[in-house]
Amino acid sequence: MGEARRTAVTIAGWLGFDETAAGRVGIVVTEAAGNILKHAQQGQLVLCPIECRGVGGIEVIALDRGPGMANVSRCFGDGYSTAGTSGNGLGAIARLTNECDVHSIVGVGTAVLARVWAAVVPAPAVPDELELGVVSLPKVGEESCGDSWAVDQQPGRSVVMMVDGLGHGWHAAEAARGAVQAFRQNVHRRPGAILEAAHGALRSTRGAAMAIAEVDLDQKSIRYAGIGNIATVVIGPSTHSNLVSHNGIVGHQARKIQEFVYPWQPDGVMIMHSDGLGTQWRLEDYAGLTTRNPSLIAAVLYRDFTRGRDDVTVLAARSRRAGE
Repeated sequence: MGEARRTAVTIAGWLGFDETAAGRVGIVVTEAAGNILKHAQQGQLVLCPIECRGVGGIEVIALDRGPGMANVSRCFGDGYSTAGTSGNGLGAIARLTNECDVHSIVGVGTAVLARVWAAVVPAPAVPDELELGVVSLPKVGEESCGDSWAVDQQPGRSVVMMVDGLGHGWHAAEAARGAVQAFRQNVHRRPGAILEAAHGALRSTRGAAMAIAEVDLDQKSIRYAGIGNIATVVIGPSTHSNLVSHNGIVGHQARKIQEFVYPWQPDGVMIMHSDGLGTQWRLEDYAGLTTRNPSLIAAVLYRDFTRGRDDVTVLAARSRRAGE
């Protein structure tokens, strides 16, 4: 718990948090770690620097496969405890954070999301933008992550990219950085053209798997192009689409770059992930999860389906809802 708190406070300092805000981060992480130890005995804390409209923040995700909570709302009330403690943990987290969300299933486990911002986040300049959540971690023992992702949001159009550099470690990360740079330089183009540009840019690297989804919120469609094993699924109330990528390696072997168009439903959720995550997941097995913050959706899938032998990135996206 002490190591987690110190790490979180250090990250907050890098992001420009003042002493009071950094102290809030420390308490949140301590409470989240304490809840894991008291109720589940083991679990994970994912600490991620984040940025939104020019404001830095820190995202804390607490994951466990413990007993779960039968009544989440009740567990947020001060004084309620199932472990013989004072029962202030979740309540304290909610009070000290700018954003807090929980998903829990009895017998499956709990995921808690907490975000603290260094300053007030301005309202979105693009009111109909996608809301995204991402968990992206290197293989255990590696300092560099060979996976990466990027997003560009304009009125009515959101473009999301994910890349998985071959292998792991520094050389995979180098390929991923090249793909992100090519995406940034060509984001005004269609997905197939962006992928073509990345294919040329990555020739001097070991190559990568890469996928690009352009969500047209006005036309309610997704234009998609991919090479390699980035998996992308769009799930809506009446649709379930597995988006098609062609075999190959961006930068080395890309015999066919092709765009496909799929329907996008305003209540739909898009999941993209690298092959560090297993493919046997089903969102319908997690009651209520699709209504939670996209970071929680990504985190729960990471918790239950990470392979543990490679870098892993999971991205969840949905249309931003009124008032968010």
